[in-house]
Amino acid sequence: MSWRLLLLPFTPRLVILTLSVVGFAVAAAATRGEWSSAFTPLTFVFVSLCALGLRDLLQTEHAILRAYPISGHLRFLFETIRPELRQYFFEGNRDGRPFSRDRRAIVYQRAKMAIDKRPFGAEIDVYEEGYEWLRHSIAARPVSGEDFRTRVGAARCARPYDISLLNISAMSFGALGANAVAALNLGARKGGFAQDTGEGGFSPYHRQGGDIVWQIASGYFGCRTEKGAFDPEKFAAVAADEQIRMIEVKLSQGAKPGHGGVLPGAKVTAEIARIRGVPQGEDCVSPATHSAFSTPIELLQFLERLRALSGGKPVGFKLCLGQPAEFLAICKAMVETKLAPDFIVVDGKEGGTGSAPMEFMDHVGMPMREGLVFAHHALIGVGLRDSIRIGAAGQIVTAFDMARALALGADWCNSGRGFMFALGCIQSQSCHTDRCPTGVATQDKSRGRALVVADKAERVRNFHRATMIALAELAAAAGLDHPNGFEPEHFCRRVSAQETASFADLHPAPAPGSFLAGEIDARFSAAWRRARAESFRPAATT
Repeated sequence: MSWRLLLLPFTPRLVILTLSVVGFAVAAAATRGEWSSAFTPLTFVFVSLCALGLRDLLQTEHAILRAYPISGHLRFLFETIRPELRQYFFEGNRDGRPFSRDRRAIVYQRAKMAIDKRPFGAEIDVYEEGYEWLRHSIAARPVSGEDFRTRVGAARCARPYDISLLNISAMSFGALGANAVAALNLGARKGGFAQDTGEGGFSPYHRQGGDIVWQIASGYFGCRTEKGAFDPEKFAAVAADEQIRMIEVKLSQGAKPGHGGVLPGAKVTAEIARIRGVPQGEDCVSPATHSAFSTPIELLQFLERLRALSGGKPVGFKLCLGQPAEFLAICKAMVETKLAPDFIVVDGKEGGTGSAPMEFMDHVGMPMREGLVFAHHALIGVGLRDSIRIGAAGQIVTAFDMARALALGADWCNSGRGFMFALGCIQSQSCHTDRCPTGVATQDKSRGRALVVADKAERVRNFHRATMIALAELAAAAGLDHPNGFEPEHFCRRVSAQETASFADLHPAPAPGSFLAGEIDARFSAAWRRARAESFRPAATT
């Protein structure tokens, strides 16, 4: 008989199972039939492996385990710890997505007030296509110690707000844990900047004294009727709180624009139900669109109503740009009605979220820089840019990120994941599982207690302060007294190995009011012709 036939029963998929059975037999024999001592630790191991192997062979869910009993579990084990192995052992300083190790490290260092300098020279390839840099000035200015701010609502509001150039982006209680929200707001109070509530409502954990931007989304959480419609009386009662400084209507979110959401009823606890104004234990739905308005003109009328109900606080909207004609329709509505928001926050599709479908996260929506430039230039074209402020959000964590956004048209910046890193987030990417290891993005109280509010609030303040100091240094290096002086001419991008271009060359701005005079360049002309103030749906092409 061939030796291959003798080994046929012992194909690789059965090797470990066979060894387990043999091991059990040897261990049992070693006890010499004395059952009282048969279950030694070694015997217990082999019995467990035999049972596991038998289960693997009989189950029908995993083909790998049926083919490779016992040993197949190694595949699932390594898959489970793959993110940690990559992050701790194999990831380079500039690797890692969505934030590289280097960008995470700068936040950790600044939050802890540790040394944030780098030795030896730039690790980035400065001749790589897409590399960007700031054009400094020979006549650099002294570094300013000013608390840089910009006024929102000066033209139309009884209670305008001077917002910091760096603030906490929209993150709801529910997406973040109670201690995380409280630490962010306490840090905002200590540092003198603002926190956006996200769509989950103005919770008790936001009430640590920090300035608040109250976000109103399609679910109208905190100001809704029993049937989910907008309730003006509830809105007015909450908006009267002195801690709330601005009102933001969310049209869409960067990571999943055009996509609603559902918080399953099992997660709608008594506390969340009370804060959001929804029934406990029932699915909490965020529709993809608003019920309070359905056209650009109705949107502006709704904003006007919110401004009056809030006692004259600045009111605006947030969106990730999609179809250009829809944003231009809002611009046309502003011109026709003489109504306008006090601010617009442009969220990039690179923005973060606790959970989103891959197709939406990777392939839906306009990136922040393109969206910011489009909104900025559209408002210039209709002659309204001077009276409307623009905020920008989308992977902003460093002073260079801020300076670049300011040069492209932003008046201030919001950061979500930057402040999450300041709280201790390690980018484990487990936000959607409720098993955040650092207690930031979880409702698990045992995990959340790991986050000490007083300690993390200091780190939140430190990160803001150190980043603003770095921004002041960049402005001074460019010969500016204030970061809002950054212009497209201050920045360059390498477009090929041999060519570079300034942002001014890449993004030429229209003349103020030129759209109204019929002077519209090719970037806007087709969308402008289709935009209609009375509908978000563009006119049909001819």
